[in-house]
Amino acid sequence: MSTFLRSLIAAASTTSLVLGASVLSVSVAAADEVDTTPGTVVKVEELAADLWLPGTAEAKRITYWSVGSDGNPALSTGAFFVPEGQAPEGGWPVVGWAHGTSGLDDDCAPSLVGPADAERDRQYLGTWLGQGYAIAATDYVGLGTPGLMPYLDGKVSAHNVVDSVKAAGAVEESLSNKWVVIGQSQGGGAAITTARYATEYGGPELDYRGAVGTGVPANIELALLPLGPGVLPVAAGKALTTYLLYILAALRYTHPEIDLNSYLTEQGRQLVDRAEGVCVVEAEDEFEGTISGDLFSRPLNQIPNFYGLLNDYMGVPTSGYDRPVFIGQGLTDVDVPAPAALSLVVQMKANGQDVTLHTYPTDHSGALLQSQADSIPFVKQLFQ
Repeated sequence: MSTFLRSLIAAASTTSLVLGASVLSVSVAAADEVDTTPGTVVKVEELAADLWLPGTAEAKRITYWSVGSDGNPALSTGAFFVPEGQAPEGGWPVVGWAHGTSGLDDDCAPSLVGPADAERDRQYLGTWLGQGYAIAATDYVGLGTPGLMPYLDGKVSAHNVVDSVKAAGAVEESLSNKWVVIGQSQGGGAAITTARYATEYGGPELDYRGAVGTGVPANIELALLPLGPGVLPVAAGKALTTYLLYILAALRYTHPEIDLNSYLTEQGRQLVDRAEGVCVVEAEDEFEGTISGDLFSRPLNQIPNFYGLLNDYMGVPTSGYDRPVFIGQGLTDVDVPAPAALSLVVQMKANGQDVTLHTYPTDHSGALLQSQADSIPFVKQLFQ
Protein backbone atom coordinates (compact mmCIF):
# COMPACT_ATOMS: atom_id res chain seq x y z
CA MET A 1 0.00 0.00 0.00
CA SER A 2 1.34 3.43 -0.97
CA THR A 3 2.65 5.96 1.53
CA PHE A 4 -0.01 8.36 0.23
CA LEU A 5 -2.82 5.96 1.07
CA ARG A 6 -1.40 5.08 4.47
CA SER A 7 -1.22 8.77 5.34
CA LEU A 8 -4.84 9.21 4.27
CA ILE A 9 -5.92 6.28 6.40
CA ALA A 10 -4.04 7.63 9.39
CA ALA A 11 -5.56 11.07 8.92
CA ALA A 12 -9.06 9.76 8.30
CA SER A 13 -9.01 7.54 11.37
CA THR A 14 -8.68 10.56 13.62
CA THR A 15 -10.62 13.17 11.62
CA SER A 16 -13.68 14.78 13.16
CA LEU A 17 -15.34 17.63 11.28
CA VAL A 18 -18.30 19.76 12.26
CA LEU A 19 -20.86 19.75 9.45
CA GLY A 20 -23.82 21.99 10.23
CA ALA A 21 -25.20 20.94 13.58
CA SER A 22 -23.74 17.46 13.46
CA VAL A 23 -20.28 15.98 13.74
CA LEU A 24 -18.88 13.71 11.07
CA SER A 25 -16.35 11.17 12.29
CA VAL A 26 -14.53 9.29 9.56
CA SER A 27 -13.15 5.98 10.74
CA VAL A 28 -11.13 3.58 8.64
CA ALA A 29 -10.36 -0.05 9.39
CA ALA A 30 -6.93 -1.59 9.29
CA ALA A 31 -5.10 -1.26 5.99
CA ASP A 32 -6.02 -4.74 4.82
CA GLU A 33 -9.74 -4.09 5.48
CA VAL A 34 -10.16 -0.77 3.71
CA ASP A 35 -13.54 -0.44 2.01
CA THR A 36 -12.77 0.57 -1.57
CA THR A 37 -16.37 0.60 -2.77
CA PRO A 38 -16.76 3.44 -5.30
CA GLY A 39 -18.02 6.56 -3.56
CA THR A 40 -16.63 5.60 -0.16
CA VAL A 41 -15.16 8.64 1.60
CA VAL A 42 -11.60 8.37 2.88
CA LYS A 43 -10.95 11.92 4.02
CA VAL A 44 -12.82 15.19 4.53
CA GLU A 45 -11.01 18.51 4.79
CA GLU A 46 -11.80 22.17 4.87
CA LEU A 47 -11.75 23.68 1.38
CA ALA A 48 -9.61 26.79 1.19
CA ALA A 49 -11.86 29.83 1.65
CA ASP A 50 -10.57 31.50 -1.52
CA LEU A 51 -11.81 28.50 -3.54
CA TRP A 52 -15.42 28.82 -2.39
CA LEU A 53 -17.75 29.66 -5.25
CA PRO A 54 -20.00 32.73 -5.15
CA GLY A 55 -23.15 31.87 -3.21
CA THR A 56 -21.59 29.02 -1.22
CA ALA A 57 -22.86 28.37 2.30
CA GLU A 58 -20.67 25.34 2.99
CA ALA A 59 -17.85 23.61 1.11
CA LYS A 60 -15.51 20.69 1.78
CA ARG A 61 -12.64 18.97 0.03
CA ILE A 62 -13.03 15.19 -0.09
CA THR A 63 -10.94 12.15 -0.96
CA TYR A 64 -12.96 9.14 -2.04
CA TRP A 65 -12.69 5.81 -3.78
CA SER A 66 -13.48 5.49 -7.46
CA VAL A 67 -12.21 3.37 -10.37
CA GLY A 68 -8.99 3.79 -12.36
CA SER A 69 -8.04 3.06 -15.94
CA ASP A 70 -7.10 -0.53 -15.09
CA GLY A 71 -10.55 -1.18 -13.63
CA ASN A 72 -9.22 -1.40 -10.09
CA PRO A 73 -10.12 0.83 -7.11
CA ALA A 74 -8.40 4.21 -7.28
CA LEU A 75 -8.52 7.35 -5.20
CA SER A 76 -9.88 10.65 -6.40
CA THR A 77 -10.18 14.03 -4.74
CA GLY A 78 -12.80 16.69 -5.30
CA ALA A 79 -14.95 19.25 -3.55
CA PHE A 80 -18.60 19.94 -2.93
CA PHE A 81 -20.46 23.22 -2.51
CA VAL A 82 -23.78 23.77 -0.76
CA PRO A 83 -25.87 26.81 -1.77
CA GLU A 84 -27.08 29.46 0.63
CA GLY A 85 -30.58 29.27 2.06
CA GLN A 86 -32.91 26.54 3.26
CA ALA A 87 -32.70 23.21 1.45
CA PRO A 88 -35.94 22.23 -0.33
CA GLU A 89 -37.91 19.19 0.75
CA GLY A 90 -35.86 16.14 -0.20
CA GLY A 91 -32.60 18.09 -0.19
CA TRP A 92 -30.62 20.18 -2.65
CA PRO A 93 -30.57 18.68 -6.17
CA VAL A 94 -26.98 18.08 -7.23
CA VAL A 95 -24.91 19.11 -10.24
CA GLY A 96 -22.03 16.70 -10.82
CA TRP A 97 -19.46 19.07 -12.34
CA ALA A 98 -16.85 17.75 -14.78
CA HIS A 99 -14.13 20.37 -15.16
CA GLY A 100 -12.22 21.27 -18.30
CA THR A 101 -8.53 20.73 -18.95
CA SER A 102 -6.36 21.88 -16.06
CA GLY A 103 -3.27 19.73 -16.56
CA LEU A 104 -1.92 16.35 -15.46
CA ASP A 105 0.27 17.32 -12.53
CA ASP A 106 -1.09 16.97 -8.98
CA ASP A 107 -0.64 20.70 -8.49
CA CYS A 108 -3.28 21.32 -11.18
CA ALA A 109 -6.15 19.79 -9.15
CA PRO A 110 -9.05 22.30 -8.94
CA SER A 111 -9.80 21.38 -5.33
CA LEU A 112 -6.28 22.59 -4.48
CA VAL A 113 -5.83 25.59 -6.77
CA GLY A 114 -9.24 26.33 -8.25
CA PRO A 115 -10.28 26.05 -11.90
CA ALA A 116 -7.81 26.81 -14.68
CA ASP A 117 -10.10 29.56 -15.96
CA ALA A 118 -11.20 30.89 -12.60
CA GLU A 119 -13.10 33.98 -13.78
CA ARG A 120 -15.19 31.98 -16.25
CA ASP A 121 -15.88 28.88 -14.15
CA ARG A 122 -16.58 30.71 -10.90
CA GLN A 123 -19.20 32.81 -12.67
CA TYR A 124 -20.70 29.75 -14.36
CA LEU A 125 -20.83 27.52 -11.28
CA GLY A 126 -21.95 30.37 -9.04
CA THR A 127 -24.99 30.74 -11.29
CA TRP A 128 -25.94 27.10 -10.71
CA LEU A 129 -25.57 27.57 -6.95
CA GLY A 130 -27.81 30.62 -7.20
CA GLN A 131 -30.40 28.48 -8.97
CA GLY A 132 -30.54 26.19 -5.94
CA TYR A 133 -28.23 23.33 -6.90
CA ALA A 134 -25.43 21.87 -4.82
CA ILE A 135 -22.27 21.04 -6.77
CA ALA A 136 -20.09 17.93 -6.51
CA ALA A 137 -16.85 18.58 -8.40
CA THR A 138 -14.39 15.75 -9.01
CA ASP A 139 -10.70 16.37 -9.72
CA TYR A 140 -10.56 13.00 -11.59
CA VAL A 141 -8.45 10.01 -10.54
CA GLY A 142 -4.71 10.73 -10.64
CA LEU A 143 -5.03 14.49 -10.33
CA GLY A 144 -3.88 14.97 -6.75
CA THR A 145 -3.87 11.21 -6.06
CA PRO A 146 -1.44 8.41 -7.01
CA GLY A 147 -0.77 7.83 -10.69
CA LEU A 148 -1.29 10.00 -13.74
CA MET A 149 -4.75 11.28 -14.65
CA PRO A 150 -5.96 9.27 -17.69
CA TYR A 151 -6.80 12.38 -19.71
CA LEU A 152 -9.97 11.95 -21.82
CA ASP A 153 -10.55 8.38 -20.62
CA GLY A 154 -14.33 8.64 -20.75
CA LYS A 155 -15.36 5.67 -18.65
CA VAL A 156 -12.88 6.48 -15.88
CA SER A 157 -14.09 10.08 -15.83
CA ALA A 158 -17.68 8.84 -15.67
CA HIS A 159 -16.85 6.74 -12.61
CA ASN A 160 -15.09 9.70 -10.99
CA VAL A 161 -18.07 12.01 -11.54
CA VAL A 162 -20.69 9.53 -10.33
CA ASP A 163 -18.62 8.57 -7.31
CA SER A 164 -18.08 12.22 -6.37
CA VAL A 165 -21.85 12.65 -6.17
CA LYS A 166 -22.10 9.56 -3.96
CA ALA A 167 -19.27 10.76 -1.75
CA ALA A 168 -20.66 14.28 -1.37
CA GLY A 169 -24.04 12.86 -0.39
CA ALA A 170 -22.43 10.60 2.20
CA VAL A 171 -20.82 13.62 3.86
CA GLU A 172 -23.52 16.28 3.49
CA GLU A 173 -27.00 15.17 4.53
CA SER A 174 -28.73 18.19 2.98
CA LEU A 175 -28.04 16.85 -0.55
CA SER A 176 -30.69 15.04 -2.55
CA ASN A 177 -29.93 11.84 -4.45
CA LYS A 178 -31.39 13.50 -7.56
CA TRP A 179 -28.65 14.79 -9.82
CA VAL A 180 -27.49 15.84 -13.27
CA VAL A 181 -24.03 15.94 -14.81
CA ILE A 182 -22.64 19.11 -16.40
CA GLY A 183 -19.23 19.63 -17.98
CA GLN A 184 -17.12 21.81 -20.26
CA SER A 185 -14.35 20.88 -22.74
CA GLN A 186 -12.51 17.85 -21.29
CA GLY A 187 -15.39 17.84 -18.84
CA GLY A 188 -17.90 18.17 -21.69
CA GLY A 189 -16.72 14.83 -23.01
CA ALA A 190 -16.70 13.44 -19.48
CA ALA A 191 -20.24 14.71 -18.88
CA ILE A 192 -21.67 13.12 -22.02
CA THR A 193 -19.88 9.83 -21.40
CA THR A 194 -21.09 9.97 -17.81
CA ALA A 195 -24.61 10.39 -19.17
CA ARG A 196 -24.24 7.04 -20.93
CA TYR A 197 -23.13 5.20 -17.78
CA ALA A 198 -24.64 7.25 -14.93
CA THR A 199 -27.53 4.92 -14.16
CA GLU A 200 -25.31 1.84 -14.31
CA TYR A 201 -22.50 3.30 -12.20
CA GLY A 202 -24.79 5.12 -9.77
CA GLY A 203 -26.99 2.15 -8.95
CA PRO A 204 -30.07 2.48 -6.74
CA GLU A 205 -28.40 5.05 -4.47
CA LEU A 206 -28.70 7.85 -7.02
CA ASP A 207 -31.51 9.25 -9.15
CA TYR A 208 -29.82 10.46 -12.33
CA ARG A 209 -31.87 12.89 -14.47
CA GLY A 210 -29.80 14.06 -17.47
CA ALA A 211 -26.71 15.82 -18.80
CA VAL A 212 -25.33 19.07 -20.17
CA GLY A 213 -22.05 19.18 -22.11
CA THR A 214 -20.42 22.17 -23.80
CA GLY A 215 -17.32 22.19 -26.00
CA VAL A 216 -17.56 18.39 -26.19
CA PRO A 217 -14.38 16.79 -27.65
CA ALA A 218 -16.13 13.99 -29.54
CA ASN A 219 -14.60 11.95 -32.35
CA ILE A 220 -11.21 13.43 -31.47
CA GLU A 221 -9.73 9.96 -31.78
CA LEU A 222 -10.13 10.27 -35.55
CA ALA A 223 -7.69 13.19 -35.58
CA LEU A 224 -4.99 11.02 -34.01
CA LEU A 225 -5.13 8.27 -36.63
CA PRO A 226 -3.03 9.98 -39.35
CA LEU A 227 -0.40 11.43 -37.01
CA GLY A 228 3.19 10.54 -37.73
CA PRO A 229 6.42 12.05 -39.08
CA GLY A 230 5.57 15.29 -40.87
CA VAL A 231 1.87 15.14 -39.93
CA LEU A 232 0.97 17.91 -39.22
CA PRO A 233 3.76 19.87 -40.96
CA VAL A 234 2.75 23.17 -39.34
CA ALA A 235 2.02 24.34 -35.79
CA ALA A 236 -1.55 23.89 -34.63
CA GLY A 237 -3.17 26.20 -32.10
CA LYS A 238 -1.48 26.24 -28.72
CA ALA A 239 -4.49 24.69 -26.99
CA LEU A 240 -4.73 21.84 -29.51
CA THR A 241 -1.00 21.16 -29.19
CA THR A 242 -1.28 21.00 -25.41
CA TYR A 243 -4.27 18.68 -25.58
CA LEU A 244 -2.34 16.39 -27.94
CA LEU A 245 0.63 16.18 -25.57
CA TYR A 246 -1.69 15.44 -22.65
CA ILE A 247 -3.37 12.68 -24.66
CA LEU A 248 -0.02 11.14 -25.57
CA ALA A 249 1.16 11.27 -21.95
CA ALA A 250 -2.05 9.62 -20.77
CA LEU A 251 -1.94 6.91 -23.44
CA ARG A 252 1.67 6.15 -22.57
CA TYR A 253 0.70 5.76 -18.92
CA THR A 254 -2.51 3.76 -19.35
CA HIS A 255 -1.31 1.56 -22.22
CA PRO A 256 2.37 0.75 -21.63
CA GLU A 257 1.99 -2.30 -23.89
CA ILE A 258 1.99 -0.11 -27.01
CA ASP A 259 5.46 1.29 -26.19
CA LEU A 260 4.48 4.80 -27.25
CA ASN A 261 7.99 6.14 -26.71
CA SER A 262 9.17 4.06 -29.65
CA TYR A 263 6.84 6.09 -31.89
CA LEU A 264 8.22 9.40 -30.63
CA THR A 265 11.31 11.37 -31.57
CA GLU A 266 13.64 12.60 -28.86
CA GLN A 267 11.84 15.94 -28.97
CA GLY A 268 8.53 14.14 -28.75
CA ARG A 269 9.57 12.17 -25.67
CA GLN A 270 10.90 15.30 -23.98
CA LEU A 271 7.70 17.26 -24.63
CA VAL A 272 5.44 14.42 -23.50
CA ASP A 273 7.53 14.10 -20.33
CA ARG A 274 7.20 17.82 -19.79
CA ALA A 275 3.43 17.73 -20.36
CA GLU A 276 3.04 15.49 -17.32
CA GLY A 277 4.31 18.23 -15.03
CA VAL A 278 2.92 21.54 -16.28
CA CYS A 279 -0.60 22.95 -15.85
CA VAL A 280 -2.59 24.04 -18.86
CA VAL A 281 -2.15 27.82 -18.84
CA GLU A 282 1.63 27.58 -18.58
CA ALA A 283 1.67 24.60 -20.96
CA GLU A 284 -0.13 26.49 -23.72
CA ASP A 285 2.47 29.24 -23.61
CA GLU A 286 5.36 26.78 -23.41
CA PHE A 287 4.20 24.49 -26.22
CA GLU A 288 3.00 27.21 -28.59
CA GLY A 289 4.62 26.87 -32.00
CA THR A 290 5.33 23.13 -31.65
CA ILE A 291 4.96 21.25 -34.94
CA SER A 292 3.18 18.03 -34.11
CA GLY A 293 4.73 16.21 -37.06
CA ASP A 294 8.12 16.65 -35.41
CA LEU A 295 6.97 14.62 -32.38
CA PHE A 296 6.80 11.29 -34.17
CA SER A 297 9.43 8.87 -35.43
CA ARG A 298 6.90 6.60 -37.15
CA PRO A 299 3.14 6.66 -37.86
CA LEU A 300 0.84 6.05 -34.92
CA ASN A 301 -1.41 3.92 -37.13
CA GLN A 302 1.29 1.24 -36.96
CA ILE A 303 0.17 0.58 -33.39
CA PRO A 304 -1.85 -2.66 -33.53
CA ASN A 305 -5.60 -2.02 -33.43
CA PHE A 306 -4.90 1.65 -32.80
CA TYR A 307 -8.41 2.85 -33.63
CA GLY A 308 -10.00 0.20 -31.43
CA LEU A 309 -7.73 1.19 -28.55
CA LEU A 310 -8.48 4.89 -29.00
CA ASN A 311 -12.21 4.39 -29.39
CA ASP A 312 -12.37 2.31 -26.23
CA TYR A 313 -10.26 4.84 -24.35
CA MET A 314 -11.70 8.19 -25.43
CA GLY A 315 -14.62 7.58 -27.78
CA VAL A 316 -17.82 9.34 -26.69
CA PRO A 317 -20.73 6.87 -26.92
CA THR A 318 -23.33 7.44 -29.63
CA SER A 319 -26.09 5.25 -28.16
CA GLY A 320 -27.30 3.72 -24.90
CA TYR A 321 -28.44 6.94 -23.18
CA ASP A 322 -31.45 6.64 -20.88
CA ARG A 323 -31.98 10.32 -20.02
CA PRO A 324 -32.05 13.58 -22.03
CA VAL A 325 -28.78 15.14 -23.16
CA PHE A 326 -28.03 18.81 -23.92
CA ILE A 327 -25.02 19.73 -26.05
CA GLY A 328 -23.88 23.32 -26.50
CA GLN A 329 -21.25 24.37 -29.01
CA GLY A 330 -19.54 27.62 -29.98
CA LEU A 331 -19.38 28.01 -33.75
CA THR A 332 -16.08 29.93 -33.58
CA ASP A 333 -14.49 27.55 -31.07
CA VAL A 334 -10.86 26.83 -32.05
CA ASP A 335 -10.03 24.80 -28.93
CA VAL A 336 -12.64 22.11 -29.60
CA PRO A 337 -13.87 22.91 -33.12
CA ALA A 338 -17.58 22.66 -33.85
CA PRO A 339 -17.40 19.53 -36.08
CA ALA A 340 -16.55 17.47 -32.99
CA ALA A 341 -19.83 18.10 -31.19
CA LEU A 342 -21.93 18.45 -34.33
CA SER A 343 -20.82 15.07 -35.66
CA LEU A 344 -21.64 13.49 -32.30
CA VAL A 345 -25.14 14.94 -32.33
CA VAL A 346 -25.74 13.57 -35.84
CA GLN A 347 -24.61 10.12 -34.71
CA MET A 348 -26.74 10.22 -31.58
CA LYS A 349 -29.84 11.35 -33.48
CA ALA A 350 -29.30 8.59 -36.05
CA ASN A 351 -29.35 6.15 -33.13
CA GLY A 352 -32.60 7.56 -31.75
CA GLN A 353 -31.09 9.26 -28.69
CA ASP A 354 -32.81 12.13 -26.83
CA VAL A 355 -30.27 14.88 -27.56
CA THR A 356 -30.79 18.64 -27.86
CA LEU A 357 -28.22 20.80 -29.68
CA HIS A 358 -27.71 24.52 -29.18
CA THR A 359 -25.06 26.47 -31.08
CA TYR A 360 -23.74 29.93 -30.24
CA PRO A 361 -21.86 32.52 -32.34
CA THR A 362 -18.93 32.54 -29.96
CA ASP A 363 -15.79 30.71 -28.87
CA HIS A 364 -14.96 27.94 -26.40
CA SER A 365 -15.49 29.89 -23.19
CA GLY A 366 -18.29 32.02 -24.59
CA ALA A 367 -20.39 28.96 -25.36
CA LEU A 368 -20.14 27.78 -21.76
CA LEU A 369 -21.49 31.06 -20.40
CA GLN A 370 -24.04 31.77 -23.13
CA SER A 371 -25.45 28.25 -22.95
CA GLN A 372 -26.89 28.84 -19.48
CA ALA A 373 -29.79 30.77 -21.03
CA ASP A 374 -30.84 27.41 -22.49
CA SER A 375 -29.32 24.86 -20.10
CA ILE A 376 -30.87 26.29 -16.92
CA PRO A 377 -34.46 25.76 -18.11
CA PHE A 378 -33.41 22.41 -19.61
CA VAL A 379 -32.09 21.19 -16.26
CA LYS A 380 -35.05 22.64 -14.35
CA GLN A 381 -37.36 20.55 -16.51
CA LEU A 382 -35.34 17.42 -15.71
CA PHE A 383 -36.23 17.75 -12.04
CA GLN A 384 -39.94 18.36 -12.57
